[in-house]
Amino acid sequence: MKVVLAYSGGLDTSVLVTWLKEEMDMEVVTFAADLGQEEELDGLDEKARATGAVTHYTLNLVDEFASDFIYPMFRANAIYESQYYLGTSIARPLIAKAQIEIAEKEGAVALAHGATGKGNDQCRFELAYAALAPSLEIIAPWRREDFREKFPGRSEMINYCRKHQIPVEASASKPYSMDRNLLHISYEAGILEDPWFDPTQPDNKSMFKLTVAPEDAPDEAEYLELDFEEGNCVAVNGTRLTPAAILKELNRLGGRHGIGRVDLVENRFVGMKSRGVYETPGGTILLQGKRQVETLTMDRDLIHLRDSLVPKYGELVYYGFWFAPEREALQAFFDESQKTVTGTARLKLYKGNCIVVGRKSPLSLYDDKVASMEETQSDYDPADAGGFIRLNGLRLRMRELVQQAQDR
Repeated sequence: MKVVLAYSGGLDTSVLVTWLKEEMDMEVVTFAADLGQEEELDGLDEKARATGAVTHYTLNLVDEFASDFIYPMFRANAIYESQYYLGTSIARPLIAKAQIEIAEKEGAVALAHGATGKGNDQCRFELAYAALAPSLEIIAPWRREDFREKFPGRSEMINYCRKHQIPVEASASKPYSMDRNLLHISYEAGILEDPWFDPTQPDNKSMFKLTVAPEDAPDEAEYLELDFEEGNCVAVNGTRLTPAAILKELNRLGGRHGIGRVDLVENRFVGMKSRGVYETPGGTILLQGKRQVETLTMDRDLIHLRDSLVPKYGELVYYGFWFAPEREALQAFFDESQKTVTGTARLKLYKGNCIVVGRKSPLSLYDDKVASMEETQSDYDPADAGGFIRLNGLRLRMRELVQQAQDR
C-alpha cells in the first residue's frame, strides 16, 4: 500500500518515513513543499530515500504560495488573536493540495502527516484532505497509541534518529521545533513551553534566523515606499516585483532592522493554550503599509464592517477551513472591499519599529478643505453638527428622563 507523507526533513517526519515502512509495511512517497525555506530543503531527496522513501518530490510552490494564499489572506488583513500573522496556518492548505495531487499521480491510497495529536496542524491538514480528497485514507501516527508509546517525547525521537543515522537539526541542546516559509518562522515546544522563559536572552540569540535583535539593529533609520493596487502590494521603492519577490525583499529589510518578532500564548483550535515565538518581518511591514493606504481610500462604514469580520476570517484560516464555503464567501467580500485600496505608503524602519511617515493615493477620500481646522470653504458646514448631535443624543436624553421619572 502506497502512502504520500508530507515531509519536512525535520525530527518528526524523519522518524515517520522509517516507522511507516517498518511498522506499517507501506511504500512511502515523501513530498516537501518549497514555500521559501531556502537552505532547509537542501539534501531532502537523498535524506528521504536513505531513510526508506521509494520516491521523493520537492515542488517549488513559492510563487503560488505568495500569490494565491498569502496575498488573498492579506487582502483580508487577517491576524489571529490580534498578534499572529498566520504564517504556519496559511501554508498547510497549499501543502495538502499539492500532496493530494501527488497521491493521485502515484496511485496512493493514503495520506500521512507528522502533526502531533495536540496541535493545530492535524486539523489544518485533515480538513483540507476532507475538502479535496474525501476518499483517501488518513494516517496520523501521533494519534496512534503504539506510536506514542514508542515515542513519548522528543528525546526518544532524537535517540531514534541517532540510532538510524538520520541527521536532524533538533538535539538535546536545541529542544524546540521550528517551521519556516516565505512568510515567517515559528518556534515552539521544548524550552519554549515555559511562558516565562525569555528567548531573547544572549545565550539563545542563535534561535532567531530572520531578524536581528532590535538592540543590535542599525542606529540609522531606513525609509521605504510600498505601492498598492487594489489591496495588493506591487512595488517596493518604485520597483515592481512579484508577490514572492516583494515578501523576500521586505523580509530582508525588516530582518535587518529587527522588525516582526512576536511572542504570544495563543488558543489552539483543539482547546489548549500554547506558547509560540514568531518572526514575520516582511508580513508585518506589508500589512502596516496596506492599512495606511486603506485609511485614505476606504469608506468609514466599509472599514468598520470589514474590521468586524477580520477575526472570523483569521479564525477560519487558523483552524484549517481555507477550503470551506464560508471562507470563500468572506474572501469575495474582502476582495471587493479592496477595489479602491490603491496608493503608496511611506514607512520608516528603526530598531524593531515600523513607523508610518506618509501615505498618498489617487483615490484618496481625504479632503484637506473639509478636514482643516482653519476657516475654509467646503461642503462641510459646522452649523450642521448641532442637529446631528441632537438627533444622535435623542435616545440618551429620553433614557435619562425616564430614569429620572422612575426615581421620583
